[in-house]
Amino acid sequence: MHEFLSVNRIELIDRCRSKVAQRSAPKATADELEHGIPLFLDQLIKTLRMEQTTEPMRSRKVSGPAGGGKAESELSEIGETAARHGRELLQRGFTIEQVVHDYGDLCQAITDLAFERDAPFETDEFRTLNRCLDNGIAVAVTEFNRQRDSVVADQQAHAINERLGFFAHELRNFLNSATLALTAIRVGDVGLNGATGAVLDRSLVGLRNLIDRSLSDVRLTAGMPPQHRLFSLADFIAEVKHSASLEAKVKGCVLKVSDVDPRLAVDADRDLLFAAVGNLLQNAFKFTKPHTEVTLNAYAADDRILIDVQDNCGGLPTGDVEKMFLPFTHGSKDKTGLGLGLSISRRSVEANEGTLSARDIPESGCVFTIALPRHAMPELSVSRAVA
Repeated sequence: MHEFLSVNRIELIDRCRSKVAQRSAPKATADELEHGIPLFLDQLIKTLRMEQTTEPMRSRKVSGPAGGGKAESELSEIGETAARHGRELLQRGFTIEQVVHDYGDLCQAITDLAFERDAPFETDEFRTLNRCLDNGIAVAVTEFNRQRDSVVADQQAHAINERLGFFAHELRNFLNSATLALTAIRVGDVGLNGATGAVLDRSLVGLRNLIDRSLSDVRLTAGMPPQHRLFSLADFIAEVKHSASLEAKVKGCVLKVSDVDPRLAVDADRDLLFAAVGNLLQNAFKFTKPHTEVTLNAYAADDRILIDVQDNCGGLPTGDVEKMFLPFTHGSKDKTGLGLGLSISRRSVEANEGTLSARDIPESGCVFTIALPRHAMPELSVSRAVA
C-alpha cells in the first residue's frame, strides 16, 4: 500500500482538494491544503513503510497505538498534525463535521483509486489505514472541541463583563441623580415635595429596580423579560423632564422639551424606556457645547411614536455612526464613563420592539431617535369612538 500511495500521492491530494472545493462552507486555505491531509498522507506512507521493517512497532511513534495516546505529551506525529489541523479548521470557521470529512475524503479517495487501478491491499494494511484515520480524526476532533470550548468561555466572560458594565453604568447614573437632588435639597432652594424630591424618589426606586433586575438576570440566562404596560407618553416625557432638568443645569446647558399630545400612549416596559431616554439625554448633556440647548421632542408620525434627543455637539465624528452603539465605545476625546450608554439605550429600545437611530447635523449636532409602535390612551379612544 505504501508504494501505491507514494506513486499516486499527487492524484490522491488532488481528489481531496476537489472534494474540499465543492463544500458550501468556508473554503480551504493554502495552509490547510499544504499542512492538513497532505502531511497526514505522508505520515501514513511512513507508518506503512516502517511496518514492513524488522521493527514494525516503531511505526507507533508515527501513527500512535490503536485507541490513541492518553495525554497531549504522548501524541504521535499523526496526532500532532491532526491537532494542528483541528485548530486551523476552527479558526477558519469550519464545523466539526468538516473536520471528520477531511479524513473521510482521503479514505474515499484511496479506496476509489485502488478500485480503479485494481490495486490489491493486505488486510493488515487496511487495519493500519483505519488506525491512522481513527487516531487522526480523534485527535483533530478533540483539539477542535477544546479550542471551541475556550472560545465559548471567552465569549461568556465577555458577556458577563458587559452585563456587569451595564449594572455599574446604571448604578452610577442613579446614584449621580440622587446625589444631585440631595445637594439641591440641602442648599435649601427646594423641598422634598417638589420636582427635585421626585428626582430623588425616582433615583432610589431606580436603584431598587436595577438590583432586582440584576438578581433576576443571575437566575435567568436570557435576563428578565420586559414588563409591558400602556402609559401616557405626555406623563412619561414630563417625568423624564423632571429627572433630567437638574443635570442639565449642573452641566451648564438648557433642556428644552416640546409639548406632547395627551392622546398618545406607549405600550412598553416603562423602566427600560426611561433608562434609554435618560442615557440619551446624559450623552447629550455630556457632549453638547456649553450654554447651548438639548432638545427633547416626542410626537407621532404615521403608526410610530418618535422620541428625539437633539444636542449641539458640533456634529458627529467621521466614521461609521453604528460604531457608537457598540459596547465600551467612546465617540470623542472625552473618555469619561464606560462607553455603554448608547449600547444600553439601543438594547432597551429593542426590548420594547422599537428602534434607535442616529442622524448627523453637520457643523451643528446630532439627533438620536427612538421609534416605537403608536398607541392611544384608552379613555380618549373610547370617547372619540362615542363622538
